[in-house]
Amino acid sequence: DFDAARKKAEKLGAKKVFIEDLRSEFVQEFIWPAVQANAVYEDRYLLGTSIARPCIARRQVQIARQERAQYVSHGATGKGNDQVRFELTCYALYPQIIAPWRIPEFYSRFRGRKDLMEYAEKHGIPVPVTPKAPWSMDANLMHISYESGILENPKVRDHNDQSVPVRVTHVKEGKSKDTPLELFCYLNEIGGKHGVGRIDIVENRFIGMKSRGIYETPGGTILLHAHLDIETFTMDREVRKIKQSLGIKFSELIYNGFWYSPECEFVRHCIDKSQENVEGRVQLSVFKGQVYILGRESPKSLYNEELVSMDVQGDYDPCDASGFIKINAVRLREHNRLQGATQKKL
Repeated sequence: DFDAARKKAEKLGAKKVFIEDLRSEFVQEFIWPAVQANAVYEDRYLLGTSIARPCIARRQVQIARQERAQYVSHGATGKGNDQVRFELTCYALYPQIIAPWRIPEFYSRFRGRKDLMEYAEKHGIPVPVTPKAPWSMDANLMHISYESGILENPKVRDHNDQSVPVRVTHVKEGKSKDTPLELFCYLNEIGGKHGVGRIDIVENRFIGMKSRGIYETPGGTILLHAHLDIETFTMDREVRKIKQSLGIKFSELIYNGFWYSPECEFVRHCIDKSQENVEGRVQLSVFKGQVYILGRESPKSLYNEELVSMDVQGDYDPCDASGFIKINAVRLREHNRLQGATQKKL
C-alpha cells in the first residue's frame, strides 16, 4: 500500500518521500540472472528477499547522491542478514551509512520487538505486527516472507496453520508405519493422492544427448523435503556446504551407473559420516502437489532461539556486526574505487 507508506513517512516527519517503481529493473537485472543461475539457497530458498536488497539499496544510493545526503540508512535489525545485504551494496557504492540497530543507545532502549511495538503504540505509529499476527512480513514482486515473533520457535506452525526415516504418523488418523517398506509405500500412497512429486523434465543422458522424462516420485519427494529440513536444523553450515557438493556428485554417479565404483563407495562413506547428528521429527502436510513443512524438533538441534530472537539481547552484541561488515566491505570498496578511477581515465 504505497499511499499508506507515504502518509506514514510524512507523519513521522520525513521532509521528502520517494516511492519508486523498480519492478521492471528488478525483473530484468536481478530476477532473470537468478533464474539463469538456477539460484536456490540450501536446496529450497529461492532468494526472493535476498535478491531484492541490492536493487533497493542501489536506488537508495542514487537518491542519496541526487539529494546530496551525507548518509544512507536502513532499518534492518542487528541480527539479520538484511543489514549485511543492504550495507555491502551501500559500502560498495556510497560508503557513508547509519545503522540504528547497532547504535548502543538505540538497542539499549529497545531490547526487542515488544519495546518497539509499545513505543509505536504510544506515539501513534502504525505497524503491521499485532497480537493476532505476531510476525514480520516482507513482500515483493518475487515472493512473500514471514519471520520473527512466534515463528522463531521452529516447532510452531506458521500462520496458515536418525538420518534415515524411522516412522511416519498420520496425525488425524493416528496411523504409524515403522518398517522401511511400509513407511515408503504409505508415503507413496499419501503423496500420490495429492499429486506430489510429478515432474516433466529434459535431462542430459550420460552418452551425450538430451531426453525428456516424466517422473512421479511421491514418497521420495516427501522424504526429501523432510530430510532437507531436519538436516539444515542439525548440521553445521560448513559441513553442509561440503555435503551438498558430495550430494551432487553422488547423484551423477548413480545416474551414470557407477554405484559399485570405488569413488561412489567413498562418497557414500563421507555422506554417512555427515549424517551422525541428523535426527529429529518433522511435521509436514501434502496438498495439491505440494509438500509443506509445518515444524521441526531435534535433540541435536543447532538452532539457538535466544541467540536469534529479536525480542531478547542474548549473548549477541550488535556492535560486533559493524566490524564484520566493514571487513567484508573492504574488497568491494577497493573494487569500486578502482572501477571509478578506470572510468575517469576513459
